[in-house]
Amino acid sequence: MATQFSVKDDIKWKGRFFTIWGGQALSLLGSQLVGFALIWYLTVESKSAVVLATSALVMLLPRVIISPFIGPLVDRWNRRVTMMVADTVVALATLVLAILFASGKIEFWHIYLSGFIRAVAGSFHGTSMVASTSLMVPTEHLTRIQGINQMLDGGLGIVAAPLGALLLDLLPIQGILAIDIVTALFAIIPLIFLTIPQPDRSESLAMAGEESSFWQEFSAGYRYLVSWKGLLIVAIMATLINFLLTPAFTLLPLLVNDYFGKKAIDLGKLEALFGFGVIAGGILLGVWGGFERRIVTAMVGLFGMGIGTLVIGIAPSSRFTWAIGGAIFMGLFHPIMNGSIMGLIQASVSPDMQGRVFTLIGSVTSGMAPIGLALSGPISESFGIQTWFILGGLACIMMGLISFMIPAVMNLEERGQELLAENGEKSLIESPAPASAD
Repeated sequence: MATQFSVKDDIKWKGRFFTIWGGQALSLLGSQLVGFALIWYLTVESKSAVVLATSALVMLLPRVIISPFIGPLVDRWNRRVTMMVADTVVALATLVLAILFASGKIEFWHIYLSGFIRAVAGSFHGTSMVASTSLMVPTEHLTRIQGINQMLDGGLGIVAAPLGALLLDLLPIQGILAIDIVTALFAIIPLIFLTIPQPDRSESLAMAGEESSFWQEFSAGYRYLVSWKGLLIVAIMATLINFLLTPAFTLLPLLVNDYFGKKAIDLGKLEALFGFGVIAGGILLGVWGGFERRIVTAMVGLFGMGIGTLVIGIAPSSRFTWAIGGAIFMGLFHPIMNGSIMGLIQASVSPDMQGRVFTLIGSVTSGMAPIGLALSGPISESFGIQTWFILGGLACIMMGLISFMIPAVMNLEERGQELLAENGEKSLIESPAPASAD
């Protein structure tokens, strides 16, 4: 049972966490504006699919290839300092690009290199923030915080592109880059004055040895994941979801145009309503907090996602409104599933292992997306574009239902609490975060 907090304790953790979170949110908006501006610049200047694909690839590679090696470092290093350095590197990379644009010396490879650096630094930052949340937020509020994060993601998805387009009409591209530098300061400055607790590394050292090397700790993170049956099954489910749904929604423009016979404005309407669904789902999860058992909330969310995706796939070509309804429904349940899983991992996984667990899962799930994309073309041409939506929807529905019959999955949180208690860490996430633990 969670500890009862005084009003003072409640204000204390909320003040610290949301001050840091607010700065990170502003920085994320700045980064998305830069991403939109740079992609538009590459589109207009190159008119080349190869250039755009290369840009996407250099942003994806760090998550697929480098992230698993970032996790052990995040778990070893001071997370507050890691976040500050990562945000500073992003700001410096953006500053160099702004100077190159202003001087007229910009070349495509400059943008590729900057994108790669920003992606690597972003992986350090994102992993540090996610792994530190369970040390700053009482465990019973983790799912609500993830609901707020999902709401933020949905809101940025709606706002960033039109705001970026508006700013491109008002400012030179280096002006938009300057906005990103300013928003990065909002992320860095709070971290100078506020502390982030460091995890007890007893479990890492027990698995890797007191004088552990980087590779020993990397191996310890891998063993931690694969030896925990319930967590491994959840990771495999996430991989399958990414394998099926990433190609499906990449093909969405073709589905709207070729199958439903609609125009670009209809695609924009569908994507915007999906985004509003995500925001609504994030608000719902943030206010409600989910069922008492987070895994139940996650599987209900997965089932709902499957229903929405399946509706898009089976909608007759004359019923575009079905597809819109399916997109809204999927958007509503996506943050409920995703936020609950994130909160579940944060509450169940040892804090000193979270960097490795999140990056290992993220790397594998992201790595499956290109494989799905490679297969999506031939399969869609043979069986129809809607095939991917039907397969993805059915897979989500089946996984959501079957999970209730797998004790290792349904008892994942209880097993996590047992492991945390064995290592003396339960009180760390169920009590207010300490005032200073750097």
